[in-house]
This record gives sequence, C-alpha cells and structure tokens, in this order.
Amino acid sequence: MNRQSSKLKPVSLVSTITFILVALFYLVHDKYFPAKKNIPDNLVEVVSVSDGDTLKVLIDNRQEKVRLIGIDTPEMAQKPWGGYAKTYLEGLLNASGGRVNLEYDVGKRDKYGRLLAYVRTADGQFVNYLLVQNGYAMLFTVPPNVRYVDDLTSAQKEAREKGLGIWSKNGLKEKPVTYRKKHPRM
Repeated sequence: MNRQSSKLKPVSLVSTITFILVALFYLVHDKYFPAKKNIPDNLVEVVSVSDGDTLKVLIDNRQEKVRLIGIDTPEMAQKPWGGYAKTYLEGLLNASGGRVNLEYDVGKRDKYGRLLAYVRTADGQFVNYLLVQNGYAMLFTVPPNVRYVDDLTSAQKEAREKGLGIWSKNGLKEKPVTYRKKHPRM
C-alpha cells in the first residue's frame, strides 16, 4: 500500500500545482485582458450628433438618422440647455470611441423616417438613461415603444430630486414638446 500511496502523491501534487497555475493565469488574464462584458457585437459608427436626442450613424455603408427612444432633450434654440444636451451626448459617444449599439423597440421608425433606438456605448452604458439621469433630457414616451419606461421614469425622478441640469433652479423653462408646438419645423 505504501507504494500506491507514494505513486499517488506526485500525481496529486502535479495536479494541484497545475490547477493553481491555471487559476492564477485566469486571474491575471482577466485583470489585464478582461473579457468583453456587456459589449455588443453589432456596433455601428457614429457619424455626427444633431442635437441631444438625435444622431447619425453608419449602417451598411449608409448614413441613418437615429432618434433616441423614450427621451426628449431641449431644442438647440432652447439655450443654453439644447447645447448642453448635445455636448453631453457627444462626450458620451466620443468617450466610447464613437461606436454604439442600437436596440429597437416595437416601432422601428418615426414619421420623419428616423430610426428609433435605445443607444448603448461600446462599453455598455445606456445613453438614453444617462441623459435623463444627469438632467439633460426628460421622459418622453410614444407607445408602443415603452420597453424602458420604468427605468427612465426612475432616472427622471432622481434628476428632479437632485435638481440636476434642466431640473435646476435656472433650468429649462419650457418642455421641448411645448417649444416645438410654438415653433414648428418648416
């Protein structure tokens, strides 16, 4: 029996050392070469930002205008908030390398032909949500596209309670939808 015990010990020791080395490799590998977590594979390139809730992307070598679902940002003429919203959106998109994932809801296009999408940066940040949460946009739902209405409602409540951006003391004086009715597009 002693022979068998002595034969098993080296195998156990080798297995244990191998296991430890493999575990260490994966710990170090994950730290320095993290796996793509929450990074979508179907990223598209951002071409430009029109305003706080509209951008142009390149899909299949064709430019498409995209309107962010569930939110409404001040119009560019609603100074300074329209410009602030656009600048914030540009910052989010540039920080992620100018590539985003588009997630569609029930309706894919609006009456102007724009794609309707929830936008996530290359690193998985939910752009629509961040615009609301940080006070650059307000909730604006158009059924049937209401997938994230609860999340966006919570984000708006948080921004209002904190008095951020458009909800601040010197914030937005008129909702964008009201402004557009008074100043229709030509």
